[in-house]
Amino acid sequence: MKFARVALDVPLNTLFDYRVDATTDIDVGSVVLVPFGKKIAVGVALEIADASALAPSRLRSVLSVLHDVPRLPADVIAVLKFCSNYYHHPIGEVVLNALPTRLRRRNAIKSQPLAYRLTAAGRQINADDLPARAKSRRDLLCRLAAARDGIDAAALRAQMPGAAAALKEMIECGWVESFEPDPAAVDFSPPRVLAGPALTAAQQLAVESIRPSFGRFAAWLLHGVTGSGKTEVYLELIASALAEKKQALLLVPEINLTPQLEARIQSRFPDTSIVRLNSALNESERLRSWLAAQSGHAGIVLGTRLAVFTPMPRLGLIVVDEEHDASFKQSDGLRYSARDVALLRAKQRAVPVVLGSATPALETYQQALRGRYGLLTLAQRANAAIPEIATADIRGKALIDGLAQEVLHAIKENTKRGEQSLIYVNRRGYAPVLICPACSWTSGCPRCSVKLVVHLKSRQMRCHHCGHQEKIPAACPQCGGAELAPLGQGTQRVEAALTRIFPAARILRIDRDTTRAKDAWNQMRRQIHDGAVDLLVGTQILAKGHDFPALTLVCVINADASLYSTDYRASERLFANLMQVAGRAGRADLPGRVLIQTEFPQHPLYAALQRQNFADFAKGVLSERKQAGLPPFTYQAILRAEALRQDLAVQFLKRAAAGADPEMTEVTVFDPVPANMARLAGKERAQLTVQSRSRLALHAFLDDWAPRLEKLAERKVRWALDIDPQES
Repeated sequence: MKFARVALDVPLNTLFDYRVDATTDIDVGSVVLVPFGKKIAVGVALEIADASALAPSRLRSVLSVLHDVPRLPADVIAVLKFCSNYYHHPIGEVVLNALPTRLRRRNAIKSQPLAYRLTAAGRQINADDLPARAKSRRDLLCRLAAARDGIDAAALRAQMPGAAAALKEMIECGWVESFEPDPAAVDFSPPRVLAGPALTAAQQLAVESIRPSFGRFAAWLLHGVTGSGKTEVYLELIASALAEKKQALLLVPEINLTPQLEARIQSRFPDTSIVRLNSALNESERLRSWLAAQSGHAGIVLGTRLAVFTPMPRLGLIVVDEEHDASFKQSDGLRYSARDVALLRAKQRAVPVVLGSATPALETYQQALRGRYGLLTLAQRANAAIPEIATADIRGKALIDGLAQEVLHAIKENTKRGEQSLIYVNRRGYAPVLICPACSWTSGCPRCSVKLVVHLKSRQMRCHHCGHQEKIPAACPQCGGAELAPLGQGTQRVEAALTRIFPAARILRIDRDTTRAKDAWNQMRRQIHDGAVDLLVGTQILAKGHDFPALTLVCVINADASLYSTDYRASERLFANLMQVAGRAGRADLPGRVLIQTEFPQHPLYAALQRQNFADFAKGVLSERKQAGLPPFTYQAILRAEALRQDLAVQFLKRAAAGADPEMTEVTVFDPVPANMARLAGKERAQLTVQSRSRLALHAFLDDWAPRLEKLAERKVRWALDIDPQES
């Protein structure tokens, strides 16, 4: 008798043993249906054993193996097991959440067509005999006739977006059939690659340095200023991978960057199947993309952080664009870093991994300085000059709705020349807070330790963390005063001010509120490219990855707010953010200029920014981190706890600290403190930090400590370990 050890989507860090009947065809990685309590659950068999620690009479049997669902390959299972151990998260939740949602539901699992081909009847049809008006059917027939092994479904949708109706008609006529090809039997011929722009000397050097590492593990940091052509380097390397009949995985931090990057990649590789994997896809779309990647038919997978777990049998290259971005770190559940998992996958599969950024994470940069990663630098823009960066000193000066006269003058002159300006305010809404001048009452969120943001057009105050909203009061709830006033600037307030000051200007506000509707952002991007916009008012959505040729001026409002944060990573993030948004200026033939409003024009961060010298900035911050004993010179984990009362969370953390092994002297356990945001969505939050100069010592401590935490847990307190935290 065999036994299957099955991962189930439950918050228990264990596998569950089930009997396997002699007639059941099951292998490691199989998706199975099993009884669990009074329900039937979907699970994944991670181990097949000849014995179980439990008596067979106590075990229930596997009900069925879902053969329509591909098995998880061994390399992906190994990565998922590593993540469960390293990040101390239940193995079942790790494994099941790596699968598309449709594969986790027992009643929604159906075979999906992976490819299409002509039937015998279809091969007898001459495309010229079809009516002239049947253009889609004619084109489809020609494409399928030319494809000896059929056409991958994802590639067909990319090549002929409007072919669905024609495909359905031809299937009904019996001319076309869907099928699931055997990847081993398909000839993955090198695809057609269209020529891109000529590479600069620095780009060519980067490509020639990385190419020899194909077929073995090597980590490369591609440090290039914004506009230096990092994407062209990626495309050249992807072409090399495809030429060797390999797949490429390209990870990006933001969903908004995916469609335009996909269009650029598709234009370079018109015959290659390219699939997207991100949270914007519906369940069916994500399943089709996942299956195309898993079968090996998708040559290029373009996705956000979850795509790092995608099965890819022919994986030959991994690229992580904007590797420094905080979006690559999951903030709840399995708190993994997609960048770090990408490095693990590359090492496991013996393929090169390229980490690209204009402002690398200091952990990555330090690894490059130590020689563990290859360092390649693109110091100049490919087809434009680097923008001039200056500060606008606002000390003691009167501002107009938060805008300095110097900034307004620059916007006016830029508009006169017919060029576009970006006013960058990384805060949506009208104003960050509503205040009563009489008694100093402010509009606090009742569920979070933050202020409600004023949204004037909807006459509401909203919490951007928990979603709480309420109407703007007519009078102060505390003293009854009627002189309530918005304090600070959000995108709506800046938009209103610019509309009043420049009545003839065409102004477009771009933030999460205005881009919420489907396809809204694509329409806005077309407006900008068509020159139908003079002034852009936007948040971080506009800070990276966009190329607007007519945009020559960037004005940054309220950058000082991050200068003196309690988070030791704040300066690193601010520098990266400002470098990114500055990079939007002067991307074509016209020179670019950046103006940063500040009350601290002599601050070292702004001085380094004006020199556009990341190396100098990084050297100073790394020196400070080393003296303070902070990452990347130490390794951290944070135990986070939340409860209805702060004292319950703190008491749990104190018990957790007391339960640590006192003999592990290489590890420091700090005292519990309230979280930076002490209350979120009605829960009080606290945390304690564990730190060591040795990664091995830290994880030996955590391996011993985590099981003790399970025993200390109470129903009134929720807790989680955050390994290599990005938020302190």
